[in-house]
Amino acid sequence: MKVVLQRVSFADVKVDGKTVGKIDKGILCLVGVKTDDIGCEDKISKMADKIVNMRIFEDENEKMNLSLKDIDGELLVISQFTLYGDASHGNRPSYIEAARPEDAEPYYEKFVNELKNKGIKKVECGVFGADMKVSLLNDGPVTIVYEL
Repeated sequence: MKVVLQRVSFADVKVDGKTVGKIDKGILCLVGVKTDDIGCEDKISKMADKIVNMRIFEDENEKMNLSLKDIDGELLVISQFTLYGDASHGNRPSYIEAARPEDAEPYYEKFVNELKNKGIKKVECGVFGADMKVSLLNDGPVTIVYEL
């Protein structure tokens, strides 16, 4: 599983022109599920713990010392199989490492539920497999890529 975390002042996601998820200060989390992740349920809890406890928010001394939990921040989670795009050969990325949608969707849903159980006040999502339009104001910018 791979995530791209972006510290945001706000973010939202639209499907067919309708807002389906919206947050204020917090983290926009893009999630890719790899074929090898399927059946490895322990990764879900480890990744969720890492996200809610990662210290990427500034404290009173302007040091990145605070986590999403510490600031009572919000979380927007977007599925994104293209995180496993391999562009090392040619000009068209290969997505062979990305899990098939029928496998990835239940895994993604379990991951979202795990995040909701971690004490974050607001966890919003996009629509798995949909053509989504994501808007955000990246704060910093702070962007972290993490893979298990």
